[in-house]
Amino acid sequence: MLRQVARRLMSNMPESTVYGGPKPQSPSRRVTLTHLRQKHRRGDAITVVTAYDYPSAVHIDSAGIDVCLVGDSAAMVVHGHDTTLPISVDEMLVHCRAVARGASRPLLVGDLPFGSYESFPSQAVDTAVRFLKEGGMDAIKLEGGAPSRITVAKAIVEAGIAVMGHVGLTPQAISVLGGFRPQGKTVASAVKVVETALALQEAGCFSVVLECVPAPVAAATTSALQIPTIGIGAGPFCGGQVLVYHDLLGMLQHPHHAKVTPKFCKQFGHVGDAINKALSEYKQEVESRSFPGAAYTPYKISATDVDGFLKELQVMGLNEAATAAAAAAENVETAGRPSEDTS
Repeated sequence: MLRQVARRLMSNMPESTVYGGPKPQSPSRRVTLTHLRQKHRRGDAITVVTAYDYPSAVHIDSAGIDVCLVGDSAAMVVHGHDTTLPISVDEMLVHCRAVARGASRPLLVGDLPFGSYESFPSQAVDTAVRFLKEGGMDAIKLEGGAPSRITVAKAIVEAGIAVMGHVGLTPQAISVLGGFRPQGKTVASAVKVVETALALQEAGCFSVVLECVPAPVAAATTSALQIPTIGIGAGPFCGGQVLVYHDLLGMLQHPHHAKVTPKFCKQFGHVGDAINKALSEYKQEVESRSFPGAAYTPYKISATDVDGFLKELQVMGLNEAATAAAAAAENVETAGRPSEDTS
């Protein structure tokens, strides 16, 4: 019985698909906590990408990424805020549901937003339950390591929900930290990172994110823990790495995003440049009326129906409309004819 419980596969699928719908869960494909533990024991790096919508989730799924984190950083990346603080539970659940529809393979982790779990453990459990039941997540992530947060993490785990911890730079605590500042740069701060991570492990977390800490601190924390660490701006010695989808693709080029894009983020693509180029070309072709040409005007009406349509327009007294329709029909017909070979 215990082995069966340990091997239970978490799922973000609705009940109908779990119990025989069109997308049955595939144990060979679906990433679970068991798979992550096996990778960690082998010393294989765990891949995590933060995403917020269906299209990005589809890409993450097809790329074979292990974990998709629906982060509260959506407040900054998607909604244009300067911090993560404004986003609500209901807004996060919209993002969670979209990602869950697009990603069937990765483990899905939802970020509990600021103000949704700090008051007391029962509030945190209620919010975490919503992320699984309404958001389609497999697990949740929460920030910080104060004694109250450790209590909350333990309560959520005891409620049967997997928890990912988060220490170092915790963006929800910028009011206390004095901004988006790296942590672990002094002896006391470095020791606090290790102690907090250990406390989260003791509370039952299956993994801990280490954000913006020096590499030696991340290495020490990773060595001290039995659960995997996921680094972001924490150097190469963690159990895995996480980056935001938009950041690693070089997607957003506008001044606001440049202001909030971290300097530790490598751009593995320059998608933003391609987007800007495509939008510029679209604008030019629309303004020059070269788009849409015949190739992108696929829906036809027969010559007989055109004639009948023109007569009806004339009966209605819409002579100019009839003239416009006749000219359009002639234009489309001419554009569709193969050019004569004059050679």
